Amino acid sequence: MYNILITGANGQLGHCLRDLAKEHQDRYSFFYTDVAELDITDAAAIDKYVLDNQINIIINAAAYTAVDKAEDDQENAYRINCTAVANLANVAKQHDLSLIHISTDYVFSGDSSKPHEETDTPAPKSVYGSTKLAGERAIQESGCKAVVIRTSWLYSEYGNNFVKTMLRLGAERESLRVVCDQIGGPTYAGDLAKVIFRLMENGLNHSGTEFYHFANEGVCSWFDFSKAIMEMGGLKCRVEAIPSSDYPAKARRPASSVFNLCKIKAASGMEIPYWRDSLILTINKLQEK
Repeated sequence: MYNILITGANGQLGHCLRDLAKEHQDRYSFFYTDVAELDITDAAAIDKYVLDNQINIIINAAAYTAVDKAEDDQENAYRINCTAVANLANVAKQHDLSLIHISTDYVFSGDSSKPHEETDTPAPKSVYGSTKLAGERAIQESGCKAVVIRTSWLYSEYGNNFVKTMLRLGAERESLRVVCDQIGGPTYAGDLAKVIFRLMENGLNHSGTEFYHFANEGVCSWFDFSKAIMEMGGLKCRVEAIPSSDYPAKARRPASSVFNLCKIKAASGMEIPYWRDSLILTINKLQEK
């Protein structure tokens, strides 16, 4: 029986991991924590928790994800996205644990015309992206056994996310303006949770840090994504396409967040769902609530 610590357990991915964990209780025991139960910026607290509960694997789903706010809140973003990650990695190294950490497409500039591979050189354009990259490097420097999964455009039936925001705005307004020149792969957090379990089941036997990219199959713009949300949600709100220059934001977004998924497919053996298929399932769940 493996004891698994899940940090950030009250977030989108944390909730999806909880749902999936019900199917794996014969093999794993789960310890769910958020900041109230375990402050991961406190290295001594992590060490004590790991020893007290005989943890074998840490899944870090905690992060500072307020992309625009991070531009003015660099200290907190760095504390959660780097310092806390370094703490987890160092404890994992000290006690010979495996660490699974979630990172982001924002570590890349997004200027490439081809899908990002795991070996591409990061070049973040925002504070958020820089702090997430610093977290990745802290893991590598620790020398612990780690899997880093970069993902993009995460959404689910839980928490706050783009899909839920668009459904709410679509019900309130006659039209919305959405950027059409930023492309990527939407990621349903439930599918990300599934691939995490697949990787654990296949064995975390490598040394050092292994990087993977994960999103749902297919590519779209935020405009395409929004149109699909309105259609699937049965909303009459008109979506207008605009360039990102017409929608200024404090933090710069990658123009292309498209991932090459070959490595994660080979390692997990998982058939990754098409983004529209996962989106309709999520919207149906939300409408059933």
